[in-house]
Amino acid sequence: MSYGSALRDEIHAPGTTPLVGVYDMYSASVAARHYDGFFVSGFGFAASHYGLPDIGFIAWPDMIGFVGRLRLAFPSHHLLVDIDDGYVDPEVACHVVQGLERTGASGVVLEDQKRPRRCGHADGKTVLPLEEYLEKLNLVLESRRDLVVVARTDATEGEDILRRAQALAETDADVVLVDGVRDVEWIRRIRKVIDDKPLLFNQIAGGRSPRLSLTELTELECQVAIYSTPCLFAAHSAIDTALSELKEADGRLPEFVPGTSVGVRAATELLEGNISRHHPPRPRIDGR
Repeated sequence: MSYGSALRDEIHAPGTTPLVGVYDMYSASVAARHYDGFFVSGFGFAASHYGLPDIGFIAWPDMIGFVGRLRLAFPSHHLLVDIDDGYVDPEVACHVVQGLERTGASGVVLEDQKRPRRCGHADGKTVLPLEEYLEKLNLVLESRRDLVVVARTDATEGEDILRRAQALAETDADVVLVDGVRDVEWIRRIRKVIDDKPLLFNQIAGGRSPRLSLTELTELECQVAIYSTPCLFAAHSAIDTALSELKEADGRLPEFVPGTSVGVRAATELLEGNISRHHPPRPRIDGR
């Protein structure tokens, strides 16, 4: 079974599939203890790899390289990858999708934003003409072999949201995402116009969308939930706290308490689990 098929089966199983945003190999190593599906967030990658906001700085070879490292360390995890607008050009989008599929991605998210792009929960978003986006999306769909493709719209006006969601659902995309959805009633309205196409819900701290549990999302018939930044924001808070305390203590490290504190041994053991020779061989996929 391919990585795409494994994720597709998970999406069509009962309940809502959670995919947790990771921003580097260490955050993924910790997240792997709790979840078996990752979301490779553009927000997190732009922040960790470049130290820049998620407004279009990502270079696609860097993203493919990162996904390759993730797949080598986590051979059984679902990897859904944010590819923004496909890096502008449709030909580039198709090239990236094929590269990611060969690298071991399970799926991609392709949005309809126009440059300069913005985080899906930020102000100032503009979208491509629907026909232009659909042309790019259909080229990507023709380029993939078995990769899951999530069609995403960043439309902000009510009528346009529903028009685009319905048009996306009528394509061969596997899943529809309306980013920055405002409330539960809008989820219901989107669910109605996309018929039985799987629906993805994106949650981000401080974003526009409501905080909903997996149980609530299952009741709303959302098949996938992505959590873009919990690891990134938790690291931000924890690092800031740790360094403030170190400064207040005149540079003296806090007392190390085995079993409750993270130290060199625990960190090393965590990372040793990612060495590829410790993973059982995986059957070749689709003859590769």
